[in-house]
Amino acid sequence: MNNEKIQKKLVVLADAAKYDVSCASSGSNRRNESNGIGSGVSCGVCHSFTDDGRCISLFKILMTNHCIYDCAYCINRRSNDRPRATFTVEEIVELTVGFYRRNYIEGLFLSSGVIKSPDYTMERMIQVARKLRKEEHFYGYIHMKTIPGASDELVRQAGLVSDRLSVNIEIPTEPNLKKLAPEKNFTGIMAPMKQISNEIRANKEERKKFRKTPLFVPAGQSTQLIVGATPETDRQIILLSSGLYQNQNLKRVYYSGYIPVNAYDQRLPALNKPPLVRENRLYQSDWLMRFYKFNAEEILTEEQPFLDLDVDPKLGYALRNLHLFPIDVNTADYEMILRIPGVGVQSAQRIIQARRFRRLTFYHLQKIGIVMKRAKYFIKTNELPAGIKTDLPPENLKRMLLSDSAARRKKAMDTQLRLFENFQPALQGIQERH
Repeated sequence: MNNEKIQKKLVVLADAAKYDVSCASSGSNRRNESNGIGSGVSCGVCHSFTDDGRCISLFKILMTNHCIYDCAYCINRRSNDRPRATFTVEEIVELTVGFYRRNYIEGLFLSSGVIKSPDYTMERMIQVARKLRKEEHFYGYIHMKTIPGASDELVRQAGLVSDRLSVNIEIPTEPNLKKLAPEKNFTGIMAPMKQISNEIRANKEERKKFRKTPLFVPAGQSTQLIVGATPETDRQIILLSSGLYQNQNLKRVYYSGYIPVNAYDQRLPALNKPPLVRENRLYQSDWLMRFYKFNAEEILTEEQPFLDLDVDPKLGYALRNLHLFPIDVNTADYEMILRIPGVGVQSAQRIIQARRFRRLTFYHLQKIGIVMKRAKYFIKTNELPAGIKTDLPPENLKRMLLSDSAARRKKAMDTQLRLFENFQPALQGIQERH
């Protein structure tokens, strides 16, 4: 293998893969210049989290950044004049195995531009995974992107050699998808997603009868939505995500703040930077739906279709529904306790367990781990028989909470500054001695 040629391809295709947010780049570039063990490279290595909470390193790469499509939002669109490269099947396999043996990675994240046709591209990606599994006996994690438009049989084959498959929707509504990516449509995207969902259910039933039935994407499937490239509201995005969780049984929906990589295209908004705060609020809303038993309609309404960027969605819900508060933590059911700002899933479970033995007080809630500086406005205990200031207008209570938060940040910064100032004389003395 020509190492210099492979390195050039690796730089081009790892950089092209960074816009897929199902994983995050590590950014490490630690070269081994002595006789030490191992080294880190910034291109291509990313971190992801498994269902049991483990953080694993993945080799994140595109098979090619050539593409027959001309999607307005994509850096790899065919009309862009940029360096292009294509890995062979053997090159990806050798790189993956080599990185794995050096303990750089624990798995492969493989995506690709579309070359010749969806079927041709999908078949080559499957060859990579199959060669790793059958010839190299690689049992590490493999996440493969499914190419919309590929045949049902190829999607099925991909599921038998991958741990997770994902079909990226990208644009949340079909009219805007057709505007920015005229060669794509929702039918071509949703069809493989539905097939994967059905295959997963069928595989689970078959494995109940026959234990040796091969696994089909045991880590499930995911998708990605681009936020800010088109004028959809947050409510539209959340409703779409909720439907995907309920109907397609997705494991994750990822939200990617639009990065203006093709500013020359007049169909795209004139943004100077990605809408990262909005992206974060959407992830928080997604968390509420998956773990806090919120319905999408509870998070945003037709009258308020956008998330408040100043407060998290859970606090926003509480401020819009002050008539539901204060909540008595000694009598309320689990679902209502989850709706208290400052109370997490584990804290809510601890409240349910602890109140079996005593009536909980302010002190008990602090010991449990409740964020009382926020929760105290929305709960009722022995010391807080009617809550605190819940009769205030929502705008006033919001300002009070934001003021408290700003004061805490200032206090933390002042503490850090004092520590730094106290450390300076000692540091100066050390420098003078040396």
